[in-house]
Amino acid sequence: MTPRDLNPAEIAALRQRYPGAFRSARGPRLLAGLAVAGLLALAGDAMVRLDFSVIRLLAGLGRLGEFSLMLLPPDPAGQAWTFLRALAETLGIAFIGTLAAALLAFPMAFLAARNVVPNPFVHFTLRRGLDVMRSVDVLIWALIWINVVGLGPFAGALAIACADFGALGKLFSEAVETVDAKAGEGVSASGGAELHRIRFGLIPAVLPVLGSQVLYFFESNTRSATIIGIVGAGGIGQYLTELIRVLELRQVAFLILMILVTVAAIDAVSTRLRRALIGGASRQGRNLIGLNV
Repeated sequence: MTPRDLNPAEIAALRQRYPGAFRSARGPRLLAGLAVAGLLALAGDAMVRLDFSVIRLLAGLGRLGEFSLMLLPPDPAGQAWTFLRALAETLGIAFIGTLAAALLAFPMAFLAARNVVPNPFVHFTLRRGLDVMRSVDVLIWALIWINVVGLGPFAGALAIACADFGALGKLFSEAVETVDAKAGEGVSASGGAELHRIRFGLIPAVLPVLGSQVLYFFESNTRSATIIGIVGAGGIGQYLTELIRVLELRQVAFLILMILVTVAAIDAVSTRLRRALIGGASRQGRNLIGLNV
């Protein structure tokens, strides 16, 4: 039976018996409409305040086309070896910064994990400290360390280490908290102490995930090391900003091409390593399940 088969008296009786089912949901729809209208008004106000103009945008696209033609063909102008050394310096900044952040975040992650240190005060303090570290952008850290230790790649590595310490510490601690507790419970049931539970129950299970995250951060930090070089923290970014300033755009195109090829190669290698780590962890878990059965 469909509503069309009911006569008006039956519909009225159903409406009286189940008033909630016949009540129009005007309230939620009105709130949704007001929210959309508010967002559109906010977007319009932002566009006015930021001096957004379609005419300027179209004119800028034409200028962008001219700028793109000035980039061709890429030409190192006899400085290919200099640029390669700067690129190697950028990779070194990313590698040292990521490694330092991972080494510092590893013990902090276990202290900030609830299943290792259940004290809520310690957990809250460490987590908020990590939030403070990662809330400051790597470019700000670079400006801070440049004023502390001077210009150069050392400041860049310290900037990446500080920014990634907070991010990796948070991700590492969340990974530790999500580890299956059965392995640790087995170690404890066998008479192992708390350190034994962490060493043989938690660390082997979480290491592949942590390694995958570190590889991803190294890949991302290769780009970050280029950006912080613009403010004087060493690497290829320093050459990039100088050449853009003097409009040596063919050399700029050569630098951009070098960065793209390097990032693509690191991404390919990093992806294979991450899959190997996660795949090895999955096979190990299946083997342990088979042994338990």
